[in-house]
Amino acid sequence: MDPLSASPCTCFRLRRASRQLSQLYDAHLGPAGLSLNAYSILRRAPRPRQLGELADALGMDRTTLTRNLKPLLAAGWLEATRGDDARQRLIAITPAGKAVLRRARPLWRRAQDAVEATFGPAPTARLNALLDQLDHALPAGEPA
Repeated sequence: MDPLSASPCTCFRLRRASRQLSQLYDAHLGPAGLSLNAYSILRRAPRPRQLGELADALGMDRTTLTRNLKPLLAAGWLEATRGDDARQRLIAITPAGKAVLRRARPLWRRAQDAVEATFGPAPTARLNALLDQLDHALPAGEPA
């Protein structure tokens, strides 16, 4: 039985497709030593950003982001500094992080091209537009 037809759950369908896409991107980004998650974090930290702002940009809660930052900080690809307020934590990409991101960008492009070749450029563009629409329609962290 097809697992998709067995469930009317939109979240299940989205998560299943998301896991498959993540595996594809992870396989392409692996030679750069990155997962899609790490790549996404590095891409969204080109300048110092508050932890909460970065979490919002990624659609993650702060606790999950903090856990995901640890290996990137340990690798020296990101740095954490204090802001004007001592309670404020700023995250920014380092020169080493920029270098790994430069190596990873063409690998990410190949993954993106593979998705578009498999699914088609027009359906991929429509899917992205629908996902953006869904993202804006749903209240962050609250039941609808």
